[in-house]
Amino acid sequence: MKSKVLVFIQFSLIFLMLIPLSDYSSFKFVGFFFILLGITVGILGIKQHPKDNFNIRPDIKESCILITDGVYKYIRHPMYFSVIVSMLGVLFLKFSFLEMVLYILLVTNMVIKMLYEESLWHCDRDEYKEYAKSTKRLIPYVF
Repeated sequence: MKSKVLVFIQFSLIFLMLIPLSDYSSFKFVGFFFILLGITVGILGIKQHPKDNFNIRPDIKESCILITDGVYKYIRHPMYFSVIVSMLGVLFLKFSFLEMVLYILLVTNMVIKMLYEESLWHCDRDEYKEYAKSTKRLIPYVF
């Protein structure tokens, strides 16, 4: 149930951020850069998965295999990175106080979702513990 709530909150915040309530800011090019970067990393992450391996919820599927190559060699959560960076681009495109609050809530939700997923992996698979030692969560070589 927890994973469904986290995904619902995530998509609700994304939807709210995408509603055109304000004009474009003067940071259009920065916004488009971050959106493109986020989408690119997301596509690279999706391409690494076999068809039945991908899951939008943080739950671990029974038949799930741990992906450790490609973009996953550098960060453990490229899909979360993709959402956070793409929506940072949206924030730059439509910068306002409301967008900033929604973005902060989205990042908070994504971090909670990420930590929840990692706790499930740590409980379920010893190989994940080794993998976690050699990679960063979201930002290569930093975090």
